[in-house]
Amino acid sequence: MREGEKKHTSRKVVRLFQKRWVFPTVYIVCAAIILTAALWYQAVNKDQDGNQATPFGQTEKETPAVPVSKPTELVKMPVVDASKAVVKKKFYDDTASEKEQENALVFYNNTYMPSTGIDIAAEDGKSFEVVAALSGTVLKAEKDPLLGYVVEIDSGNGVVSFYQSLGDLKVESGDMVVQGDVLGTAGLSEVNKQAGYHVHYELRKDGTAVNPETYLEKPVGQVKVEQQKAAGDDNKDPKQDGDKQNSTTPDKGDEKEPAKDEKQQKDEDKPSDDKEKQKSSDEDSAN
Repeated sequence: MREGEKKHTSRKVVRLFQKRWVFPTVYIVCAAIILTAALWYQAVNKDQDGNQATPFGQTEKETPAVPVSKPTELVKMPVVDASKAVVKKKFYDDTASEKEQENALVFYNNTYMPSTGIDIAAEDGKSFEVVAALSGTVLKAEKDPLLGYVVEIDSGNGVVSFYQSLGDLKVESGDMVVQGDVLGTAGLSEVNKQAGYHVHYELRKDGTAVNPETYLEKPVGQVKVEQQKAAGDDNKDPKQDGDKQNSTTPDKGDEKEPAKDEKQQKDEDKPSDDKEKQKSSDEDSAN
């Protein structure tokens, strides 16, 4: 009985495969299964690669940008330990006393020049590591024959720091630095040999030099030039303003009367002619 059932089943299978539509159907079903599996595998791998390699909002060619100094970042001394640093030469301030201004002059090549920054040295007079006072992008890192190695860092919002008189460099142009990163070591300068090993540090806002000591431990967002402009206005000689005012505004006593027209002049001269005629008639009557 069982053997007969097996033969009957085999005959059904053979008859099934003898039909024309069986093999095309089997082929289509297998191809659909394989294609579906391939598409699913590719989609899964693409999502994983995209999440790991390419952040949202960036293309593969883009490089993540390093932010410049935040407005709340405090301006620091460009040294590792500020307690062991000494300011050898201060910023030339128009509002300072005459003695302070004299000490803020740099003498070089038989010429006195105002210091546009501060010269910082160590207490022991030795060289030391110079660090970034503010975060930003290195715009310049090169050697100058008179100033030694110089570094220029853009911190954004018009704030740029200058480091001069370095003995060597640890950064290159285009580098992104964070506050406290080592830029180099303090060196010597032909312009200011009296300072010995030091770093000349300048802070500029929109191209105008400001006093770095004024903004130490203050947010970089507070750096501005209005104070310097106001100081320049206060230092103007009032005598010059007076002379300028006198030259443009004449005194009332010196004002000239407007020229009289011909008709008005004749009218004013007419009464005098009548008086002459009256005087002549009086003389004739008396005779």
